[in-house]
Amino acid sequence: MNNMLTECLTQFEKQQEECLTITLLANSLWKDRKVLCLYHGYSLVDEKVEYLLNINRQSIAELTPYKLHNILAIMKDLMCLPELPSVIDVGLLKDSFNESQLINKESLIAKLWSIHLQHTADVKDVVLYGFGRIGRILARELCTDAALKVQLKLRAVVTRDPINLNMLQKRASLLAKDSIHGPFRGRIDIDEQSHSLIINGLQVRFIAAQHPNEINYKDYGIENALLIDNTGKCRDKKNLAKHLTCGSIAKVIVTAPAKDIPNVVYGVNHKQSKITDQQLYSTASCTTNAIAPVLEVLEKEYGILKVHIETIHAYTNDQNLVDNMHEKARRGRAAALNMVITETGAGSAIAKIIPQLKDKITANAIRVPIPNGSLAILVVELDKKIAIPDVQQLFMGFSLKPAKHKQIGLCFDEDLVSSDILGNPATGIIDASATSLSADGRTLTLYVWYDNEYGYTMQVLGFAGYLAKQHMDPKPVHDLKCKQIGSMTYSN
Repeated sequence: MNNMLTECLTQFEKQQEECLTITLLANSLWKDRKVLCLYHGYSLVDEKVEYLLNINRQSIAELTPYKLHNILAIMKDLMCLPELPSVIDVGLLKDSFNESQLINKESLIAKLWSIHLQHTADVKDVVLYGFGRIGRILARELCTDAALKVQLKLRAVVTRDPINLNMLQKRASLLAKDSIHGPFRGRIDIDEQSHSLIINGLQVRFIAAQHPNEINYKDYGIENALLIDNTGKCRDKKNLAKHLTCGSIAKVIVTAPAKDIPNVVYGVNHKQSKITDQQLYSTASCTTNAIAPVLEVLEKEYGILKVHIETIHAYTNDQNLVDNMHEKARRGRAAALNMVITETGAGSAIAKIIPQLKDKITANAIRVPIPNGSLAILVVELDKKIAIPDVQQLFMGFSLKPAKHKQIGLCFDEDLVSSDILGNPATGIIDASATSLSADGRTLTLYVWYDNEYGYTMQVLGFAGYLAKQHMDPKPVHDLKCKQIGSMTYSN
């Protein structure tokens, strides 16, 4: 065995041991003191050692290893402190110290509580309006991710179906099994009397309603809540405002593009003042979320003269499974058998999110016969002459930054195909091997992969977590009356 291989194996064994100790200490703090330890937003509680090892591998920026032994040293110090916040992000804590700065008990306590005060927030109630593809992924994440649970508490799901045992069983089955994303990592029980699913010990009420203003959420103990409308049916201010009429809903997110409310791409424009003081938001489309962060980086670094977007998108539920009537051209043809040319609003949506690109974007879309995993081809004419290594180095800084809700990923795998990006939390993954550049160094072609279900859902959750930290008070909505629904109790 050569020296280089021996050194590599020794380093891996050392990192594995460090990761094991870190997770053991994190589990101990959670079990004995109810202190949740995070690693740049990722929960360290009840996670496999390989999970932390992989995060550490992804956290190598500018080829400098992210030192696990510093994280381990901080974890050991935390075990000795008598008072701790209920949530500690060890990654943020480590990064708050300079490389040359001495970490002692006094400095650790000061940094610890300073970060806690900056990032702490009350847990916000969450209501899911609809329980389709995005709704169920949201529920899975909200009920399993400890880092999300300290910000957002799933309280209820609203559907149009009558609430009975048969419906609850079907909803539980759809949540537990998924043909694309695999089985649910957790336990689901049914409580027929309260019309609830008990998901990993969390009671989630199911409420039947045909219209948003039929529900009095106070009857369910829900106050000042964040509602996520994932039905895709309501996309305008007039109809979405109906969610606010009963007073218990403070803010509404719709997981589809909207016309007359702010369209938000988390990580790009979510902090703008004209957005943060609203009550109704759209998280735009999966394609917009995958493309906008990439174009924003290129615009800031090089300037964009024009860009064409060609989206190769997985088929969705609004297409026909077999040839049949459809209100939109071509979408009536069998989705699993055909490539289907269709329209996309991603170009106009991006121009609103990044105003500098107004009148510079054209966009087309093709639906292809795969159930999930999509690709955006960006042909970008730049204002500066560039080289591919410079572009890759630029995006590498974003890709390798440790963050739970990551907008930009970068992959150098020459064998990468659409199934490889399923479950990838990054909103858009740039295919480095497929990147090309014109001879004059000004026309760049990027291939951006994205999981149009999971990656998009992570963006929605990132923005929801951001809103949870803001001041959320429901405002009175006049001239609309709230209807109370009748008793929801069924006998066993």
